[in-house]
Amino acid sequence: MNLPAASAPSPEPPRARRGVRWLLWGALVALLLVAQSLLVGLTLSYEEARAQDRADAVAAAASGEMRRLVQRNLQSAQSLTWNDPPLTQWHYDAQEMLRQRREFLRMEMRDNDQRLLDAVETPFRPPLFGTMARGELEIEMHAACATARRVASPQFSRSYFVPQAGGLGLEVVDLCLPVDRGGHPSGYMIATLALGQLLEDASNATGAGEHELSLVEADGTRLVRAGLHRGSGVFHATRLVDLPGNSLQLRADAVQGRPGLIPNLTLALVVGLSLLLLGLVVVLARDVRRRSVAETALAEALAFRRAMEDSLVTGLRARDVRGRVTYVNPAFCAMVGFEAHELVGSDPPPYWPPERIDEYRQRQSERLTLARDLNAQREGFETQFMRRNGERFPVMIYEAPLLDRVGHHAGWMSAVLDVSAARRMEELSRQQQERLQATARLATVGEMASLLSHELNQPLAAIASYATGSLNLVNEADQQPGDTVVETVSMLRQALERIAEQAERAGRVIKSVHGFVRRRERSREAVGADVLIEAVLPLVRLQARKSGTRLEVECPKPAPRVWVDRTMVEQVLLNLTRNGIQAMEGDATPLDQRVLTLRVTQTHARWVRVSVIDRGPGIAPEVAARLFTPFFTTREEGMGLGLSLCRTVIEQHGGALDFGPAAPNGANGPGTEFRFTLAVPDPARHAAEPSAE
Repeated sequence: MNLPAASAPSPEPPRARRGVRWLLWGALVALLLVAQSLLVGLTLSYEEARAQDRADAVAAAASGEMRRLVQRNLQSAQSLTWNDPPLTQWHYDAQEMLRQRREFLRMEMRDNDQRLLDAVETPFRPPLFGTMARGELEIEMHAACATARRVASPQFSRSYFVPQAGGLGLEVVDLCLPVDRGGHPSGYMIATLALGQLLEDASNATGAGEHELSLVEADGTRLVRAGLHRGSGVFHATRLVDLPGNSLQLRADAVQGRPGLIPNLTLALVVGLSLLLLGLVVVLARDVRRRSVAETALAEALAFRRAMEDSLVTGLRARDVRGRVTYVNPAFCAMVGFEAHELVGSDPPPYWPPERIDEYRQRQSERLTLARDLNAQREGFETQFMRRNGERFPVMIYEAPLLDRVGHHAGWMSAVLDVSAARRMEELSRQQQERLQATARLATVGEMASLLSHELNQPLAAIASYATGSLNLVNEADQQPGDTVVETVSMLRQALERIAEQAERAGRVIKSVHGFVRRRERSREAVGADVLIEAVLPLVRLQARKSGTRLEVECPKPAPRVWVDRTMVEQVLLNLTRNGIQAMEGDATPLDQRVLTLRVTQTHARWVRVSVIDRGPGIAPEVAARLFTPFFTTREEGMGLGLSLCRTVIEQHGGALDFGPAAPNGANGPGTEFRFTLAVPDPARHAAEPSAE
């Protein structure tokens, strides 16, 4: 076996070449060192310049704010001398001023000879001259007042120190304002201000949190300071605060010292690059390990997803953009009775009813069009599928866009629910509801039996009376001469007409009850609100006459129309009116005040409110809390289902049933108002929509 000959080692580079290489490396290192040094130097210079600029800006802002505060206090002090107020009024105004301005420590009123007439101290601290008398500290004030009188304008004195208890003291300045009365000098007003408070307010207003503010003398002596931290003395700025008759120097001293030098910047960069390379290797190793873990997790996730899909009772179906089935889970196969291989790729799917294939194809093309909004497809829709044995059954389908790994639309994923059991339960519930309604109506008619007997007794008694009178007239006519026959026939005609009227009246009563009991239709229709009220009025009047209740109907003309199940809503109206009449029976409401009002109001373009208002004693709070609870009643003969059934009916119509006082402040008796809302017919909303695939 022939192996290639080993290559000869390259000759060692000449000494000159090695020298050039080292020179280049040395130059590179030198350039890096110079560049880093210049970068550090420029950075330090830039940071120092920024720190000094911030100190200058803070000093300028604080001096301007302090001038503004001094000018505001000067104007406030001048306002006390306007309109030549008497001394008592000045004393009161000065007290108010000292409460509003914490900068003022004391205010004095003096005559032309600067003798003290009145003085007011601030309420926020002990008297200013409690430790040392005022007379010992008046030199600066006298000088300022002399200047103020000479120039006829307010003047500030030089600052001076006022000792306080405990070895402390305050640096203050006096503001002297000459006072004239009638154009002639009458005295002076002296206002003593705390320089520390002025400086503190200026510091808070300018937000100089990183700087110490202080007022200093020309020789650098500090008078007062403000700020949470002490200045370092490295970056500072001074601004002159000009006051009438005096000038103060404001100094802003930055808390920050000189910026520190980053030690061994080159080493830091090299170490950083080395750590970065090491980090890249570690990241690469972790990436390989994570890839292996991710592949294992992916396999486990696929197995878990498969097990989860196989255990679902909800059918899953995937379709491509052309509508062909690409995947079904076992639950879907069990639902339609076909195997997965029979469904995947089939066109049309075998679970489509043959008579609706064309309709479903058209709908499928509309739903699968990419130009439509994908989010709109997420809404569920109901359609009909067919099992292998030909049985049709309803299903609810929820679809969502199916995207591939790069986000392109690849089809649709559908969740299919068999709702045939739910529909059977709904039908059973509807039948039970109808039976409950029928039971309630029969119970209502049973309660009206006594009213019917009372109502029918009157026309039957009248019929009997008129019949007896007619027989008597006939007997008398047989015994009278012929000229009285005409008069007897006329009286008989009147009696027979009365008999017919009373018989018709009794028939109307029986017909109203018969129609109410036998009504069975459940379909909703557009009905006028006045028609609903007129349908129940004959039955309501039966109970109203017995209790002596007067009925009032307030309905606009033309009456608004509502979309209702007429039978159900009439049952609600009848229950509410019966409850209102019963609430006023007995001693609850005097006979002359028993009024039941039925009111119809158009509260909104889509809603109509119907109110049943009585003038009974109202509803107690403990009863109101359980009023709509099934089987709760306050009457011995009641079942406690009326109001609960009424609320259910109104909520099934999309409205709401509630109650409250009949009128604010209990006008015309407390009373109770039961009100419910019904929807206005909307042709666009109530039109039958085509079924979806």
